[in-house]
Amino acid sequence: MKNLAYALVLVLFIASSAVAQAHERPDHYEGEASETLEQALSNFAETNARIVEILSQDEVSMADLAKIHELTYTLENALERIDDEYDTLEDQLEELHLASEGADIDHARALGQIYLENAGRFPN
Repeated sequence: MKNLAYALVLVLFIASSAVAQAHERPDHYEGEASETLEQALSNFAETNARIVEILSQDEVSMADLAKIHELTYTLENALERIDDEYDTLEDQLEELHLASEGADIDHARALGQIYLENAGRFPN
């Protein structure tokens, strides 16, 4: 039983140490902000194109890898905004779904207009 207690304490110590290290890790770069869906989509396309450029070279240097690392922060920001916007669109679709299921024509029209306007902001 005593060995089990020691093992448990050791596991908890290692786990708390790993969490502390994760929180202490400094962010190297902030990346470009993606305040709007349009900005996020632009950042996503442009940054991916830059990564393609780098990786298409015959030789990729350590400096190139460092640049890719930096660019991933911009992509993370863009994908977070895109994900948030898709979640909002999904919620709007669900509201439209429920209105149509409930045979509420006026409400379905209003919700449909909102949903379609927002859906139109995404690439087809």
